[in-house]
Amino acid sequence: MKKIILLFLLITYQLSNAQNPEKLNSSEIFESIQKLNFLGSVLYFAAHPDDENTRLISYFSNKVHARTAYLSLTRGDGGQNLIGPEIRELLGVIRTEELLVARKIDGGEQFFSRANDFGYSKTPKETLAIWNEDEVMRDVIKTIRKFQPDIIINRFDHRTPGSTHGHHTTSAMLSVEAFDKAANKNVYPEQLENFSTWQPKRLFFNTSWWFYGSQEKFEAADKSNFLNYDIGTYYPTRGMSNSEIASLSRSEHKSQGFGNTSERGKSTEYIELIKGDFPENGDIFADINTTWSRVKGGKKIGNILAEVEENYNFENPSESLPQLMQAYQLIQELENKHWRVIKTEEITHIITACAGLYLEANTSTEFATKNSVIKINLEATNRSSAKIQLEKITFSNLKEEVQINSTLTNNEPFYKSISAKIPSSINYTNPYWLNAPSSLGMYTVEDESLIGLPETPAPIQAEFVLKIDGKNISFTRDLVYKTNDPVDGEVFEPLAIVPEVSVALENSTLIFKDNQPKPVNVKVTAYKDDLNGKLSLDLPENWQVSPQSMEVNLTQKGASQTFAFTLTPPENDDETFIQPVFKDGEELFSKEVNVISYNHIPQQTVMLPAKTKVIKLNIQKKGNKIAYIQGAGDVVPESLRAIGYDVELLNPSEITTAKLQDFDAVVVGIRAYNTQDELAFKQQTLFDYVKNGGTMVVQYNKHRGLITENIAPYPLRISYDRVTDEFSKVHFLAKDHPVLNTPNKITQKDFEGWVQERGLYFPYEWSEEFTPILGMKDEGENELKGSLLVANYGKGHYVYTGLSFFREFPAGVSGAYKLFANLLSLGK
Repeated sequence: MKKIILLFLLITYQLSNAQNPEKLNSSEIFESIQKLNFLGSVLYFAAHPDDENTRLISYFSNKVHARTAYLSLTRGDGGQNLIGPEIRELLGVIRTEELLVARKIDGGEQFFSRANDFGYSKTPKETLAIWNEDEVMRDVIKTIRKFQPDIIINRFDHRTPGSTHGHHTTSAMLSVEAFDKAANKNVYPEQLENFSTWQPKRLFFNTSWWFYGSQEKFEAADKSNFLNYDIGTYYPTRGMSNSEIASLSRSEHKSQGFGNTSERGKSTEYIELIKGDFPENGDIFADINTTWSRVKGGKKIGNILAEVEENYNFENPSESLPQLMQAYQLIQELENKHWRVIKTEEITHIITACAGLYLEANTSTEFATKNSVIKINLEATNRSSAKIQLEKITFSNLKEEVQINSTLTNNEPFYKSISAKIPSSINYTNPYWLNAPSSLGMYTVEDESLIGLPETPAPIQAEFVLKIDGKNISFTRDLVYKTNDPVDGEVFEPLAIVPEVSVALENSTLIFKDNQPKPVNVKVTAYKDDLNGKLSLDLPENWQVSPQSMEVNLTQKGASQTFAFTLTPPENDDETFIQPVFKDGEELFSKEVNVISYNHIPQQTVMLPAKTKVIKLNIQKKGNKIAYIQGAGDVVPESLRAIGYDVELLNPSEITTAKLQDFDAVVVGIRAYNTQDELAFKQQTLFDYVKNGGTMVVQYNKHRGLITENIAPYPLRISYDRVTDEFSKVHFLAKDHPVLNTPNKITQKDFEGWVQERGLYFPYEWSEEFTPILGMKDEGENELKGSLLVANYGKGHYVYTGLSFFREFPAGVSGAYKLFANLLSLGK
């Protein structure tokens, strides 16, 4: 037996270029073979990106070698973004990709439902009043029937509604119900055309001391129904522990600021049995056949692959190719479609790696349009002594087929370039769940086959058809955009199929304080050479635009030009949407192509309707120059500029007494006291500014992770209190206070049209110097009075607010603008 474990294995999770081709070293190949020989599955189940326990996912994938996946009901669209300005749909795309990168690290797979993360909810009742319960359940059962988990593990406890986020408990409740329903042929019978019914063996709850309130209570709890695992296990072939891998995975949730410090040593995870029989021997897969004999015709495959694993040569993995090819052929003959598909993918991946086989299809075109011609560069390199024949290469969504019939000689690369026309029938590149309008609680997906997938499949794939040891086998590669960066070198990104033109409005909201016209700037970007057409604005008749249309002539692909229309509002207050329209012959284009580019995820192309909310609003303001101290990122500065304020972004290092004298008010961005460490040393300077007559407005911060408890000049303590119902009635506690009267009269109408929530992280305790302005509550709860607090301090005014202005401004909620203008006008 020739089994040489390499002493120094460098496993680098270099994900700054997340689209790079995967290249397994010999230890990773061996681990893949071990996984190939295990036929058992675990499904981890929760509500959001970041809910998953990466330590358990990594443990079951890398230690147990089980096929392991995470089902996140939502894509995290309702949260905040700590790395950029994207929120809602675009944030959901970022968090989806972060989950996929995390799964590459911890070895899991990823699924989603169509549930839309509409924001925080307090109870399952509230959650299911917004989600479509039947459709989410349909997605959950489809995932179970498709994935066929032996084991399901819930992140949250289905028995404790109201104790945590409503989405959390709902996810567990749906899982418990689906555990049995997935096996019922009368439940969603239409799914049985593609999947069979499935009954998981066991359902667990991933409990911990946190759910018991303290470590002491947890230690005293009855654990007779628990299994526990030391998930700190060390993997010598990787040079790191399971916990370290899990930390790397967890740290990919960068948009949430979840950078995770690696841990080493023993660490215990607990799971409590909820359904199924308890495995007395502590083996979660007890009484479950996880060998190849599980499937009809699998025993022979298992014998072959057991020999491959036993005799694997770490110095020359290609020695295993004949037996792997024999097993591959037998897998194609399996009657069990589920395991045939899964194990075909796994063994194909292993064969590629054992042969040192490098296959690539790339283009130097980053964005392609329908009917355009692109150049495709092909490479096939055999870095082993195996006899490999490249027969042909075909392409999905293209009519091209390249006949090769060439032997791939050891370490002599085969190159070929072809030209191909992008068909007019191909779909534009877009996250499939954003192709159709969504509701508050659900995304609309018209193509049933896409539901549950983490992302839209690549628009074009190349299939390399080969013979290895005389046996036919094919390998699929996405057609990718490839370039050479002066700093990063070889860079791979997804190829995007886009419209010939993108139209984008400069502002998401445009506010008219009077009848004076304003410019409306439309940026047009060409995605083909010689773009010619007419640009106009689609708007109601009571709004006037000049000119009616403009000629657009962009000669070069990639060129952009901004066109300025003049928009005149109606006499009376009004709110509406305007949309740019580009007409090329008979075809109309009215979408913006958004490109999301961060180093830790593949570049994403997202098409959304280009529209701006325009508001005629008689808004008054006092004061003009505003300092804005940024926190976790929001569009409040741009929104204040939209109503006529001169806003200067101020770094904490720039805060001095002399500097602050230039401003009529200072606004502190969301979560600034969670993210800007230097602010802790600038508080006295800011308070002195207020004392001398200034106005300071502090927006919400999380109570955990405050850089200082001294966020106000008087005692004030932040809580987890929030009002999640954006339609909840608002009670004016201080009707005569200037905030509700000057310079704009605030009425109940100003709280209509709010989105996602009223506010979050309200203070629950404050000194008598503060005046609570508003009262509000969710159904069945006591009224909260901490959403907006104002205190006189010296000659000035200090304001703390948990109201979600950062969400209301982009949505164009006119009442939010009026109220914030009143805050900034205090004392003027």
